[in-house]
Amino acid sequence: MTDNPQETGKPPRRYGRRAMVGAAATGALVAGAAGAVGGRLTADTGPRMTAAPADGARFAGKVVLITGATSGIGRAAARAFAAEGAKVAFCGRREDRGRQVEQEIRAAGHEATYLRADVRVEDQVRRFVDSTASRYGRLDVVFSNAGIHGVKRLHEVATAEWDDIQTTNVRGAFFTLKHSIPHLLKAGGGSVVITASINSLAVRQGFASYGSSKHALLGLMQAAALDYGADGIRVNAVLPGIVDTEMVRKVAGIENAPESVYRAGIAVVARSRAPAAGRIGKPEEVAAFVVDLASDRYPFMTGSAQVIDGGATAMLP
Repeated sequence: MTDNPQETGKPPRRYGRRAMVGAAATGALVAGAAGAVGGRLTADTGPRMTAAPADGARFAGKVVLITGATSGIGRAAARAFAAEGAKVAFCGRREDRGRQVEQEIRAAGHEATYLRADVRVEDQVRRFVDSTASRYGRLDVVFSNAGIHGVKRLHEVATAEWDDIQTTNVRGAFFTLKHSIPHLLKAGGGSVVITASINSLAVRQGFASYGSSKHALLGLMQAAALDYGADGIRVNAVLPGIVDTEMVRKVAGIENAPESVYRAGIAVVARSRAPAAGRIGKPEEVAAFVVDLASDRYPFMTGSAQVIDGGATAMLP
């Protein structure tokens, strides 16, 4: 792009790409500011949140809903949110385990309610969400955590198994957000955290069904963050690496092995799956990360995928 030398009588002036981009950006800002005067969009659009310090009771007076909390990361998160003052409602398919977790939290002097619900069934998810909002009067935080795993080469995956993994992991999260978001809107905003996986970024052999479902969750998270950011709802995903849960033991096929055998085997696995930490993660570590992510500490963070994996994604294969 140059000046017209016939009009100016001067040598043509050349504009570099950087200058052109800068000018375009400046023009966009000016145009945006001018348009904002007569419109609703301004620099202050969005929730007026203040980054809050971690004072040990960040969720006092708030209501937290969690799916898949009868074991593993979900169970640890339910306990952690309750310890920070939240009223926690959680679901899972195993009623005996759910009642046990509920009793553990209440015995510690905190508030929690277990409601049986299968995230694969939309009506059950709707009832779980609505019952939570009715019982506690509002909804502030949603932790969509329910998920299952499977390891088989693609052509060996039965269609029913594929459908079960996709329905649980993806449709379950969709149902959870679909029925929770109206309550968050009513409350004037809130926070959503979705459990994805480092397999949302790259998968391992045999992870066709599981890895594809976790990739899909990132798309769901990003779309929801864009859809509801102006309404004061933040949506993020946590991407754990290998964590010491029942699901990991089951996938490894050693859920019934003696503890000493499991520990010896998992120590070997940790060398490649969590190379920097040199060990696998603990559910409580991921739960602490989720609680922090869901808090008002990071008001500008939304649409973000946060990795917690002991260094797995830092190392080239």
